[in-house]
Amino acid sequence: MQVVDNTVALRTRIKTWRANNEVIAFVPTMGNLHEGHLSLVRKAKALADRIVVSIFVNPLQFNDKNDLEKYPRTLTEDINLLSELECDLVFTPDGKVVYPQGMSEQTSVHVPGMDDKLCGLGRPGHFDGVATVVTKLFNMVQADIAVFGEKDYQQLLLIKKLVVDLNIPVDVVGAPTRREDSGLAMSSRNNLLSDKQRLTAPLLYQQLMTIRTALENGETDLDALTQAAQTQLRQSGFEPEYLDIRRADDLQPAQAGEKTTLRILAAARLGSVRLIDNILCDLA
Repeated sequence: MQVVDNTVALRTRIKTWRANNEVIAFVPTMGNLHEGHLSLVRKAKALADRIVVSIFVNPLQFNDKNDLEKYPRTLTEDINLLSELECDLVFTPDGKVVYPQGMSEQTSVHVPGMDDKLCGLGRPGHFDGVATVVTKLFNMVQADIAVFGEKDYQQLLLIKKLVVDLNIPVDVVGAPTRREDSGLAMSSRNNLLSDKQRLTAPLLYQQLMTIRTALENGETDLDALTQAAQTQLRQSGFEPEYLDIRRADDLQPAQAGEKTTLRILAAARLGSVRLIDNILCDLA
């Protein structure tokens, strides 16, 4: 496995693979890797001949400076994990490589229809930061396939729209959310939870499951379902940011009795830790 931190070395290796007509898959990450990330790498290995993983904590997508500073950085451990999976190349650029003119002078990529709902409302500028860095990484790596987790479902839809709108020649593939035994969605932020909070955190997933069961049993009062779930979360110590039922294909609000594929999505803080989760509900 090769580790490179600059685009010259990256493209030199990519060029060799291209000359051999090898299919390249790319998994962008911000490091602090866990089983959820590793499952993306395994999926990529099943789809391609060569695997590139990037590790870059993107400051452009953090609207909270404290959140950026607290984000776990475990580069040595991450590289060891990727080596065990026989990843072909790990790209570890710093800010000067990704934003050579500085972030204030960086051309920004905006994907319409994402900053006015769900995570977009609570994190102004976040999705522009995601869209910008992903566009840059796609151009740097020039992979055939890119794999993203479904836990960040709104981000996944944003990236799929991005590649269509900008004609970027990469196939974006979603991978299922990996969960701990408790049901808690795996996340780097879980490391910031106290032991007590770890016992409480799975309740977020449980409330999503409760809503799905009700919908599958014919319940049509969507507002009552989401309000009851948020009440339960508040009583358990969460501060809900949103909990909503949306159409899976475009994240528009679901309508009562609609026979289609839905996503039940939530974001909530437990102490200082922001947790997100979502599940599929297929009523089609």
